Amino acid sequence: MTEPRRTFGDLLTAVAAAADGGVDWVQLRDKSASAGALYAQARALDDVLARHDTRLAVNDRLDVALAVGAAGVHLAGQSLPVAAAMRLADQRLLVGRSVHDLEEARAAADDGADYLTFGHVFPTASHDGVPPRGLAQLAEIVEAVDTPVLAIGGITVRNLDQTLATGCAGIAVISAILADANPRTAAARLREALDASPHTPRRPFSGVLRRRGTHRQPANV
Repeated sequence: MTEPRRTFGDLLTAVAAAADGGVDWVQLRDKSASAGALYAQARALDDVLARHDTRLAVNDRLDVALAVGAAGVHLAGQSLPVAAAMRLADQRLLVGRSVHDLEEARAAADDGADYLTFGHVFPTASHDGVPPRGLAQLAEIVEAVDTPVLAIGGITVRNLDQTLATGCAGIAVISAILADANPRTAAARLREALDASPHTPRRPFSGVLRRRGTHRQPANV
């Protein structure tokens, strides 16, 4: 997941390095950007990611995601409702939703979200002073919904195995890669640890659009 605290040129270089290190998806998030500016950023990122077989998602802005032909849109609490986004997307991209408790997770899953992200699991600088929700709550949500759940928030190589032990479908990170002096190496370490994990996701996330009512195929994410 990107953050706008750097020039876009620097971000583009870091994202390209992360993709080279094995990142599956990049989520473009810049809540202060206009639709036009975000579209330009998404176009530039998508061109880079296409060389690495890495997919692009756009945070919040379904219009931008559709306009650029992104593979997904990621909704927050203040975004369009999941059901409305699903209708507008019309199976042209994946629709994900950030959730922070069991009630939100069940509601988003019932509305048809393709995947959920839950966090923050561990302490993280992006939520300084806010208590983490922890592995127990992550595991509870993974067991409660029949939708792939990605964990986010303070995840590193050191705590990755215990995170995956909850049955979550994968992880999303910001600083674990972008704050590293070598994003490619940081991404490669996470990729290696993910691929070596003995833990099986309860609901795997293939990252591939599917017809409603069909089953997802297992994949490492």
